[in-house]
Amino acid sequence: MKFLTACLLLAVSLGAEGAREKVLLHYHENVGIQRAAEIKQAELAADFDGSRIVGGSAAALGQYPYMGGLVITLTNGLTSVCGSTLISNTRLVTAAHCWWDGRNQARQFTVVLGSIRLFFGGTRINTNRVEMHGSWTPATVNNDIAIITINSVSFNNNIRSIALASGSADFAGQWAQAAGFGATRDGGSVGITQTLSHARVQVITNAACQQVYGPQVIIASTLCISGAGGVSTCHGDSGGPLVINNQLVGVTSFGSDTGCQRNLPAGFARVTSFNSWIRARM
Repeated sequence: MKFLTACLLLAVSLGAEGAREKVLLHYHENVGIQRAAEIKQAELAADFDGSRIVGGSAAALGQYPYMGGLVITLTNGLTSVCGSTLISNTRLVTAAHCWWDGRNQARQFTVVLGSIRLFFGGTRINTNRVEMHGSWTPATVNNDIAIITINSVSFNNNIRSIALASGSADFAGQWAQAAGFGATRDGGSVGITQTLSHARVQVITNAACQQVYGPQVIIASTLCISGAGGVSTCHGDSGGPLVINNQLVGVTSFGSDTGCQRNLPAGFARVTSFNSWIRARM
């Protein structure tokens, strides 16, 4: 599957080595609002034959029980979309830019649990209890993480929390699973599927990722995947999970503003770097 996220229109600065790849800013107006309409339309028209996923595959109900879709109501009344990850009966983690992207403010999240569709079915919980990291910086996508609080949800085969990664491992070279409701290819609605999708992706070193996006964007608390073969995160997957060995290692944050299929890295908030911050809020 190809997912990419945060649309950061800000150009990364020129370094001594030459031009850096740009990331995309102002997620909601540049990605989320359009994706919300496209996903809802696709779900309404779905025949659910599972044949439309590109670069990955459709996920089965219960395969990612910690996955939380987010249907977002913005303060301007428009609807956007993101993902999140259930880490307890009452807490989820997501990207800070899903709540505030530097220009657009959310008013409410509808958290969707136990469903492979975003706009229909599952357990749906409304909340406005969101805490962004105090050092979230939209201009550089640093510290792109937030905690969502919901009323307690009961676990079952389709709804279950996941453990947080801890320790000092950088995971470089390891294979991970990413999941999300976002686009499966570049090109607008042609890349919209009707169900949750997932893909196997490989973590790379931060040094390699810095060669693409620069040291202002790629800091110690960033984690990157390679995007090789055009398999990556894509528009609409912001805030969703990156998992290794049944532990959450990343929160989907950003990718190149030139598209999902260019074999370029995508970035995540590194969960080990935020483990203590998250646990203090559980």
